[in-house]
Amino acid sequence: MTARNDAPSALVPPPEDPTDEGRDAEDSSSGQSTLSVILAFAANAAVGVLKLVAGLLTGSSAMLAEAAHSAADCVTEVLLFTALRRSGKRADRAHPFGYGKERFFWAMIASVSVFVVGATYSVYEGITTIIENAPDPAEEQYAWVAYSVLGLSAIIEGISWQQALRQCLRERTELKLSLARYLRLSDDPTVKSVLFEDTAALVGLLFAAVGVVLHQETGSSIWDGIASIMIGLLLAVVAVILGRTNKNLLIGRAAEPRVTKAIYDHLDAAPEVTAVVDLQTMLTGTDSVLLCARVDFRDELSVGDLERACVRLDDELRERFGDLDQVFLEPVPREDEDLRRAVLERFGTSLAEWRAEQDRLGG
Repeated sequence: MTARNDAPSALVPPPEDPTDEGRDAEDSSSGQSTLSVILAFAANAAVGVLKLVAGLLTGSSAMLAEAAHSAADCVTEVLLFTALRRSGKRADRAHPFGYGKERFFWAMIASVSVFVVGATYSVYEGITTIIENAPDPAEEQYAWVAYSVLGLSAIIEGISWQQALRQCLRERTELKLSLARYLRLSDDPTVKSVLFEDTAALVGLLFAAVGVVLHQETGSSIWDGIASIMIGLLLAVVAVILGRTNKNLLIGRAAEPRVTKAIYDHLDAAPEVTAVVDLQTMLTGTDSVLLCARVDFRDELSVGDLERACVRLDDELRERFGDLDQVFLEPVPREDEDLRRAVLERFGTSLAEWRAEQDRLGG
């Protein structure tokens, strides 16, 4: 069995020239994530102040809901920045697999903050406005303020959204994934959180604009309240989506299926290997994968041959798959019925059957 702890690079699927290029890509990705978070915070702080002023001047619940939306996003960006900084700490004896999952934890807290701060307040403000349905002359008098703030906010939020989208598109192109599959499987919750929140911000601005227009045209504040509730529900949906993503990362999601399949094929093709009995992967952080493989080696290998084969396979896997942070190879006999039974009980199928199913699905 081998276990080695070299610094990982970050290209998945495996790059053709992985070493320095992989590390440069990892540094670039981390820097782009930090830029996306900082830009999003600056945008939300600026538009949040504008929305609050407009909301207080006009009395519009939709504008106040949008101010709460921006406040929630600012809290989120602070938490995401914390995630980026703390997840980069080096492994130690207390945390031998590193602190990579801190990024998932803080991203989970960020998704909760979106719901608590933004969604709850927006729905409450909307319901209160509908119940009271009191005419507010200030909203008609200062409607131009609301329209101006909404337009300027759309421009500022759009700049932040473009940065997050550009990073997502670049990374999904590198990974050869569709955008939908990238957003589902990405192990970097920070840039995904920023993209979802900025998208929700732009849609929320549209809801607020419709609410203000209908309020002005009909004189009924019910439309303003409905817009506020819609903003709150939108934030709740985003919070649930991000929460589910971060939950899967926190509890230990496997690596992307194409990577697991390629690792299986690499081990199975080794001349010293008779069969790959079991293979387990887990994301221990962004661009960081733990691999545990039970391998049946040829019986005629000496102890020295077995050790050299494990070291060589470890090096080959790390060279080909830049995300591998920890690699454990355990020699086992494939005829061991207890082991086979344990694999079947855990996963329902054998590893070979899973591999065949991935080929059938094109995964």
